Amino acid sequence: MESEKIKNLIAPPALEVNSNYLKIGDKYAKTFFVFTYPRFLNTGWFSPIINMPNLLDISIYISPTDQALALKDLKKKSAQVQAQLMMNQEKGLVRDPMLETAINDIENLRDSLQQGQESIFSLGIYITIYANDLKELKQLEGDVTSLLESRLVYSKPAIFQQMEGFTTVIPLENDKLNVTTTFNTGPLSSIFPFISVNLTSDTGILYGINRHNNTLVIFDRFSLENSNVVVFAKSGSGKSYTTKLEAIRLLMTGTDLIIIDPENEYERLAEAVGGSFFRIALTSPHHVNPFDIPVIPQGEDPSDVLRNHIVNMTGLLKLMLGKMEVEEEAMLDRAITETYASREIVPGKDFSNKQAPLLQDLESILRNMEGGKSIAERLYKYTRGSYAGFLNDYSNVDINNRMIVFSIRDLEDELRPVAMYIVLNFVWNLVRSKLKKRVLIIDEAWWMMKHDDGASFLFGLVKRARKYFLGVTTITQDVEDFLKSPYGRPIITNSSLQILLKQAPAMIDALSKTFNLTETEKSVLLDAEVGQGLFFAGLNRVAIQVVASYLEDKIITTKPEQILQGK
Repeated sequence: MESEKIKNLIAPPALEVNSNYLKIGDKYAKTFFVFTYPRFLNTGWFSPIINMPNLLDISIYISPTDQALALKDLKKKSAQVQAQLMMNQEKGLVRDPMLETAINDIENLRDSLQQGQESIFSLGIYITIYANDLKELKQLEGDVTSLLESRLVYSKPAIFQQMEGFTTVIPLENDKLNVTTTFNTGPLSSIFPFISVNLTSDTGILYGINRHNNTLVIFDRFSLENSNVVVFAKSGSGKSYTTKLEAIRLLMTGTDLIIIDPENEYERLAEAVGGSFFRIALTSPHHVNPFDIPVIPQGEDPSDVLRNHIVNMTGLLKLMLGKMEVEEEAMLDRAITETYASREIVPGKDFSNKQAPLLQDLESILRNMEGGKSIAERLYKYTRGSYAGFLNDYSNVDINNRMIVFSIRDLEDELRPVAMYIVLNFVWNLVRSKLKKRVLIIDEAWWMMKHDDGASFLFGLVKRARKYFLGVTTITQDVEDFLKSPYGRPIITNSSLQILLKQAPAMIDALSKTFNLTETEKSVLLDAEVGQGLFFAGLNRVAIQVVASYLEDKIITTKPEQILQGK
């Protein structure tokens, strides 16, 4: 009686059998069998099927065959092929490479079997896919068959045998389809799906330990098609710790670092390595003038550089002033141009030694333009109002250091996106001025992603960074806000390296769709401890444990108890 209750519990509410699919409850299922393989199989060829993020079941049946019977069959087959070759020679036919290859393979296999180096097995591979409707089922069928056919492996659906196919795949060890192929040990080993990716290279820095096989994850981010990185993690899972650890190791490889720090987390690191730390705040002695004239890179037209800078300035002012009408945008663009012209900074002239204007100069010009007074009034708080100490002054930061940290912790929330935009524009002009190996770290990037102008600027920076030997590291804990932006996913696709640490359950589905995570990978992120997660480098994916030395940990830790103990 108890067994009947268990059966009723696990059985589907209904089962509908069709010629080429089953309907099991609310799900549609379809079973395939593999029937043809190429002459050579690469190790791990089956892993892409195993790692598909879709819902599917796979059963692999491997049965040993009688060795003596196999040798007898091979001897018979060898005789048939040799006879065919001899007949072709007697008829004067052109040599047949297929027959010659076959006889060599047969004889080599006979030798290996006779010497005990190989064994013979029968292999059956069966796959059942699941979907919510027939359209989704058909699409998934195409994905699976395309993946197999790209490796010259061919499959067929179990037409009129879907029930037998489904029974074959579920874990009952009952092969009712019995579509098998004979394999020797070598090719059979290539079917083993659980292979570990090795990300230990001769160059780069140590990121952590590969939790799959305990090897070291040593990687050079500049070896990929671009050197951009995205780091996603919930608060307290070790994302800043991981990034600071990467930063301190990048310094040892001769890479310059520029960091936008929203919480003063990088101050101790800057002090430890002799870096420059600038506080950007309303009362700070450090200033960055957004009107600073960019250094003209060698080989570029100064007029084009100035025009691009004016476009960036327009984007900044739109971010500061909020939504604007088309006429206001045109007026603002003209006002910025006239502001530079008031200091004799115009296209076609040498303006390298001219002093840049200030924001108050733009306000004055707007007040004297017809229809510009309302925009000037909105600028007032940044020029003479409560925010004047932040923007309306000349730049006085020293950028001649290998590590530069801009802290924006003491700024009001309303000013943070503006500060990040100004600092990024300042950094961009610095990067373009001289070609050098650099990494820009943007912590809590979701502040910029909240506004289209800021997100657009950040995307442009990420997209163009490769040409200037720059790698951009984008860090965020607010995954939802980041992905909601139309520039969020393009930033991810333009970042060849991705690091995902512990995630909140509410965010895991969004991440799963973005990164095509498998169920196992989702479990890794949900169950991860601090400093554990996934490391994606191109097509390679490993589970990682971030590790630091004793001295590194003392410098980069953010745990309050450790900081107090150190003091």
